[in-house]
Amino acid sequence: MARLAQHRALGSAPVDEHAWLAAHGVLGAFPVGAVVTAKGEKAKNLLVVFAGHLVIRMDRGAGSHKIFEWRAGDVGGVMPYSRGASPPNDVVAEEPTEALVIEKEVLAELSRECPVVTATFVHAMVDRARQFTSSDLRDEKLISLGKLAAGLAHELNNPASATVRSAKLLTEGLSSAEAAARQLAAAHLSAAQFASNDAARATCGAPLGSVALSSVARADREDTIADWLADHGVSDESASALADTGVTLPALDALAANVSGQALEAALRWLVECCLVRALSSEIQTAATRIYEPVDAVKGFSYMDRAPTPEPVDIRRGISDTLTVLGAKARAKSIDVSVGLADDLPRARAVGAELNQVWMNLIDNAIDAVAVGGHVAVTGARELDCVVVRIVDDGPGIAPEIQGRIFDPLFTTKPVGKGSGLGLDIARRLLQRHDAEIPVESVPGRTEFQVRLPAAK
Repeated sequence: MARLAQHRALGSAPVDEHAWLAAHGVLGAFPVGAVVTAKGEKAKNLLVVFAGHLVIRMDRGAGSHKIFEWRAGDVGGVMPYSRGASPPNDVVAEEPTEALVIEKEVLAELSRECPVVTATFVHAMVDRARQFTSSDLRDEKLISLGKLAAGLAHELNNPASATVRSAKLLTEGLSSAEAAARQLAAAHLSAAQFASNDAARATCGAPLGSVALSSVARADREDTIADWLADHGVSDESASALADTGVTLPALDALAANVSGQALEAALRWLVECCLVRALSSEIQTAATRIYEPVDAVKGFSYMDRAPTPEPVDIRRGISDTLTVLGAKARAKSIDVSVGLADDLPRARAVGAELNQVWMNLIDNAIDAVAVGGHVAVTGARELDCVVVRIVDDGPGIAPEIQGRIFDPLFTTKPVGKGSGLGLDIARRLLQRHDAEIPVESVPGRTEFQVRLPAAK
């Protein structure tokens, strides 16, 4: 009775209610490591914790971490009016723990005899449900953040490396171009000769054709240029560099018609260095564009510059950004991802970041489900007053006996560490906020998730 009077949650209850609790409960002692309630089992007792520490820990792919705990002054276990849900993992005593243990069979009588205590338990049950939901959402956001980071790192690696490499070569090329310019100036070319040189330089960036040259065709082109250089008494050291540019033999003939001897040697060296500098500059520009595009996609995906409030959302942009983020994962499995979104697809009134979270979970699951070389189709169209997006994969399908459980929290068919069991549950909850539906149809070789969103007015 004295410990109940000092209990943080129940201390303010009437003395007669404390007496009822003491008469209908027993003092339980749980040593370190004791499993108070096992995963998958429904809680059988109500616990009024006097001392110690009870914890639920989970590994959702990033190591075990605490998702819920009870200390002295808390209440746990089964509560009055609860549905008797089972914990997502074992409830374990991490410190020597003492608690008043009350069997669930007397909870109906407790509700009649102890109204103040019952109200406290109900409030605790609501807070617990809210905390579990918050923990699930936080974990799913962290998992999605990891996917974003991995996808972004993969997309940025190659263009970033290309930028560094080209910038280094550009520094060296500028030094060589300056030396070539000094050599050309020493040749004292006339205005007409400089004009011929400029005309040849203008062909540097000209494309070689719509199809890249094969190694054999490129070698033939280099040999042809080397022969031309030899015929004009010029060293063939420039043949390899010129072969990679758009310079043509007629352009070289026009240059040679006005410039010859040492002056031609200087003009060709200057031409090669100018072509190299322009090519490197173009490579840096291309790589920078390839860096900007995924960064812009992540910015659009996360709505990082927008308040989390409902607004008319462009479904097309959200799906496009999501596919950009997941592009590296799809390419790693050689998966063909097709997109067919109607041109007149209306906007949906939603929180953009939350809706993109739905696309991320569904498309990521589809990519995981299909085999190497598989196919995922994303389509969208207007149906009456709804925007309907379908995500279809040609994976093995969802077994009939588990189709009713796929939206359950923590339920997953993926190996340990590969799936949290939260993605579909979170997607369903987010869509419920938007008055949307997510029906599923699955047979071997075809699984379809539909997202039916009310169109923005």
